[in-house]
Amino acid sequence: MKAVHFGAGNIGRGFVGLLLHEGGYEVVFSDVAAPLVDAINAETSYTVHAVGDGGGDTVVTGFRAVNSQLDPQAVVDELATADVATTAVGPNILRFIAPVIYAGLVARSAELPPLAVMACENAIRATDTLRDEIAALAGADWPAVAAKAVFANTAVDRIVPGQPEGQHGVDVTVEPFFEWAIEQGPFAGALPSIPGAHFVDDLTPYIERKLFTVNTGHASTAYFGARAGIERISDALADPEILAAVRSTLEETSAVLIARHGFTAEELADYRATILRRFQNPELPDTVWRVGRQPLRKLSRHERFVGPAADAAERGLSVAALLGTVGAALAFETADDPEAVELQELLRTTETTALVTRVTGIEAGHPLYNGLVAAVTTRQADLA
Repeated sequence: MKAVHFGAGNIGRGFVGLLLHEGGYEVVFSDVAAPLVDAINAETSYTVHAVGDGGGDTVVTGFRAVNSQLDPQAVVDELATADVATTAVGPNILRFIAPVIYAGLVARSAELPPLAVMACENAIRATDTLRDEIAALAGADWPAVAAKAVFANTAVDRIVPGQPEGQHGVDVTVEPFFEWAIEQGPFAGALPSIPGAHFVDDLTPYIERKLFTVNTGHASTAYFGARAGIERISDALADPEILAAVRSTLEETSAVLIARHGFTAEELADYRATILRRFQNPELPDTVWRVGRQPLRKLSRHERFVGPAADAAERGLSVAALLGTVGAALAFETADDPEAVELQELLRTTETTALVTRVTGIEAGHPLYNGLVAAVTTRQADLA
């Protein structure tokens, strides 16, 4: 069996590629970073180091890498005979890999079983987004192309931090915890072999629970930590005020999840506690600057802050803590992240109400709008 995985970075090697390896797949990593591709091809094995309680080392073998920028045809050829195709490239990059997957499906024999395509991104229904990009490319040929693939949405969760200096080769350090939920309906019973993954009938509750708890909590910690001048995620949560702010934020997102999906307050309280313990793992060398990057995406309409806050406001639920976290995100400033630089420039040059709608997608008249205007006004006053 063979799997093609787009994105040979730390998440690709330390999470998705690892589980595919454990499922018995030969893993072909596809990436545009030539030094990384060369480094992977120079090794016959790498080790995934899970650090913290319950951790341990796992050796991965049976892999290789292809440079999709220099040799896209090689990736097309691999896809034409693969069993599984996965991604961990970021939601905004899916449109760039869609043409390669489309070409691979065109080249694929109709006699082969369908290619299982799963986008493993921090976004709701990312596989649907990828499928729609491929369908647009196929046009009238889409029915024939679609018959060669199964597109299944997933929800993935594992903290893969910035890697420690001096680590060997392409080894990866991760946390012990992971979750990979996959919708099973599209497979019609012919499920791919991925040990550790679990297949569910309705993926939406898993996606939103993860996005609005793990992603919201992680980014909240980063933004409050950065504003306080704290470097590491675990150290930020050692600050009682930051811990309280993150807890309050997640209590508000939990209220939305209870209203949407019928989770009980007790199970979400347990889930929040588990998530915070993961963030507090002192052996994860994770920084607020890595976790907080791309604030413009994270402040967008359907992402981890504005998405649940808008729903909460529409339901008459509390949004005070979420708005406080938005305020911390607006203050995220680092020269190393282009989106952070752009956000601060927008705050300095754009009229308040126009900026609110441009960044968050929330327009005047929405019950969240005035709170967002207040948060932006406060940050603009600080900059002035």
